[in-house]
Formats: sequence, structure tokens, C-alpha cells
Amino acid sequence: MLEFLSVALHWPTLPYSIVLGFSVAYWLLAATGIVDADGLHGGDGFHHGELHHGGDAHGISGMFARLGLGGAPVMLVVALVAFFGWTVTYFGHLLFLQNVAAPVRWGLGSVLAAVALVPGVIVSAVVLRPIRRLLLKLRPVEQASILGRAGVIASPHADTTTGRATVDDGGAGLILQVRTAPGTTLIRGDRVLLVDYDAALNLYHVIREQEALLPAAPGPRLLP
Repeated sequence: MLEFLSVALHWPTLPYSIVLGFSVAYWLLAATGIVDADGLHGGDGFHHGELHHGGDAHGISGMFARLGLGGAPVMLVVALVAFFGWTVTYFGHLLFLQNVAAPVRWGLGSVLAAVALVPGVIVSAVVLRPIRRLLLKLRPVEQASILGRAGVIASPHADTTTGRATVDDGGAGLILQVRTAPGTTLIRGDRVLLVDYDAALNLYHVIREQEALLPAAPGPRLLP
């Protein structure tokens, strides 16, 4: 155990250990609902339209697509690349570098840390292929067809910048990114209605279900 920690927490494995530890912490917090897991639904630059390689790619998603890592949440890609890079540097350090003199070890370790990105990216791209196909199968139904349906807030809260809601589609159910009107904050369990869809951001605007059920205010009466 001490040898494992010694290798994992020293150069060149340390940078990968830090990134991998951050990624694991992120997914654990997302699984418990403490943080909003937008990375699971394209909130980090991977909209559903980008699952196809022919889409207009830009920014981080464009870079990942050129490396064969497109079509998956950014945090998942980071976790995979960090894991495989960590594996290469860990065993390289354990089997070879720890017996080399310190000055030379630092130089060779720097080269190994950079070179480890290559197999990390290649293996991650291979692993992501079945995941990408699964995400394609899990794409929601046509967006316009679910407008007007009721849902339930699933994230800790929903406002103008963040939020998720579950919608019953007669099958396994949908998990959608939602936003509220300015000044409105909803909490987990609130029932909402989907009133509009923003194709550019791949999210829905919602209102409280009770608001839609309120009778419209009567208009002015015309006197004879």
C-alpha cells in the first residue's frame, strides 16, 4: 500500500492522480445529486446534435471530436483519458523510473507524462465507441412532440442557469435539461410543464404546473 501511494503521489503519476481523483469525486457527487450532472446530458458542450460527427464542432467538443473522443460528456472523456494515462505513468514509474537517479528520473518522467496522453486518448476513443452508440439510442424523442407534457424537477433546484426534470414518455422516462423564467426557482419534486424548447442549447423552458391550471383573468366587459 505504501509503495502504491508513493508511486501514485509522485512525479510523473501525480498529475494524472489529481485529475482522476477530481473526476471520481465529481461523479460521486453527481450520483448523490449534490452537484448538477450537466456533463451527463451534454451541458458541457455535447448537445444531442453533436453525437453525429458531421455536426459543426467548436471549442472543447470540436477538439475532442478530432481526437475521436466526441459524442460523450466532457467529464467522462476526462476521466477515461486520466485513467489510462495514469495507468501508463504508474507502471512506467513502478517498473522502471523508481530505480533511476533523481535528476534523470524527473526528465524521463516528464517525457513519460506527455507520451502517456497518446495511449490514453487512443484507448479512450476505443472505449467510447459503444458508449457513443448507447447515447445515440438514448436520445429523446422529437423535441416538439413532448412540449406541453408534465414533468418533475429532479435536480436539487432549477432556475435560469441550471436544472433537470424527469418526464414520463410511456417508456423508461426522459431526463431533460430545464430552465425557469427569471425570478423563479423550483426545487426537487416540483411539478412543471414544458412550454418551450431551445434547440441551440438543447434545453426546455418550464413553468409550475399550478400556473398553467390557473384560470385566465377575465377581460373587460363591454357595456351595451
